[in-house]
Amino acid sequence: MCSPTPSKRSHYPSRMAPLQELNSYLATSSYLGSASGATQEDFRQCKEIPAKDVNEQKMPHLHRWHGHVSALMEKFGAELDWRGEPVPKGTAPSLGGAAPKKEAAPKKEAAAKKEAAPKKEAAAKKEAAPKKEAKEKKDDKKAEASAEPTPAELEKMKKDKLKKVMKEGGKRGVEIEGAADMGGLQFFCTSVDLPEGDVDLLLKCLEAMNEKSDPTEEERKGGSGHIGKMIFSAGVEGLAVAAYVPEEKVKECSCEEWLTTVLTSQGGKLMSKSTNVCSGMVKTNADKGIFPLKIREPMILEANNFLRKKGLFPEDKDSDDECVFGDDDFPSM
Repeated sequence: MCSPTPSKRSHYPSRMAPLQELNSYLATSSYLGSASGATQEDFRQCKEIPAKDVNEQKMPHLHRWHGHVSALMEKFGAELDWRGEPVPKGTAPSLGGAAPKKEAAPKKEAAAKKEAAPKKEAAAKKEAAPKKEAKEKKDDKKAEASAEPTPAELEKMKKDKLKKVMKEGGKRGVEIEGAADMGGLQFFCTSVDLPEGDVDLLLKCLEAMNEKSDPTEEERKGGSGHIGKMIFSAGVEGLAVAAYVPEEKVKECSCEEWLTTVLTSQGGKLMSKSTNVCSGMVKTNADKGIFPLKIREPMILEANNFLRKKGLFPEDKDSDDECVFGDDDFPSM
């Protein structure tokens, strides 16, 4: 159980970070103690936070983490993980504003002013360099800064960007595989950063997540092709969304229906569709108050609610006496 004893309900121990800071940290991280899995640090902090204090709407990331870690402790205990191996100790996360400020060092006494040396007679002023020459140099620098990249430079920039996007997808795929296996999830919703709202790059990121993992590689990539997923990427022009349903799940969940339901909740449109992969976009509209980062979390909740209605996602349980599992598991890892 994650609820603390009655004596601890009125306050949090000094070791605990404010809940909002934990929620902000978990917006981009799966766990508190390690990037790869739950640790003793996660279990410790989870036990000290009452489930009733974690509001799903105000703190969705903390709510997701709290329910998942609670379920792990209930199912496997706090000592061994799902493989029967000891749970690592973990390291407390470094949260913004959590570190105490150092006391300012005492100011040194100002050195005694030296007696002013007698002023020398002003040297004759040098003739000013022609202003025209200085202006020409300044114009040259502006021209260099504003020069458009060559086709070769653009191609290199494009390849470099794609490489980073694929790397992010491969890493996220490993995280999804591990977290889903521990929680027994069939579907997963999360967000990625580097596609920056570009639908084509988001689909490449999805490919990297689903790529078969090579166990001989020093750094594993992908491995989550057996898990259905919906991924989101915010950019200036809008929020790009891609959905994936593995072949063995298409009879239970229509990829097109799932994504269309989520997109229309915010006025978005489907851009591509197939049996297993669909993509779409919700464009930024300041007049209607539609901004990518603002609508991302409500759309993730919409995606999970669709799955719940299909019986493909764990139901929420609201009880102080039971551990919660089935919140919006890892909406933004």
